[in-house]
Amino acid sequence: MTQISLRLLARRRLLATAESCTGGMIAAACTDLSGSSQWFERGFVTYSNEAKAEMLGVPPGLIEQHGAVSEPVARAMADGALAHSRAQVSLAVTGVAGPTGGTEAKPVGTVWFAWCVGGETHSEMQHFAGDRAAVRTATLRYALKRLLSLLPA
Repeated sequence: MTQISLRLLARRRLLATAESCTGGMIAAACTDLSGSSQWFERGFVTYSNEAKAEMLGVPPGLIEQHGAVSEPVARAMADGALAHSRAQVSLAVTGVAGPTGGTEAKPVGTVWFAWCVGGETHSEMQHFAGDRAAVRTATLRYALKRLLSLLPA
């Protein structure tokens, strides 16, 4: 987290997060670091589809067509976090933490990520094993690890 903060501070960038399955864990991890108010702008916890639409501007039709756990929705969440904040960098996560809610197409542990950095939106899917807590913790760690790799050194 310290490296993320240093990179954001060096470029005078602010971070916003948009979280579904992690329920604010990423924002909490960011704000655990003293001085985070200098680089952390806000966190959106958009657990429901309605919250994704109302808080981030994710089109309900996009959710209906692709499902909440999908690349288009993750990307729309990351874009929406930028549009509804003063941040220049964002990350978004949406997934199935379990133990219920999984399907054959999207089993428990499926998580879509999106990051907006430097005017580009990056996205990818990961599958994490374990119980609900393990999936959520792995999601938190991966989201921040990948953000660090996308931020210019």
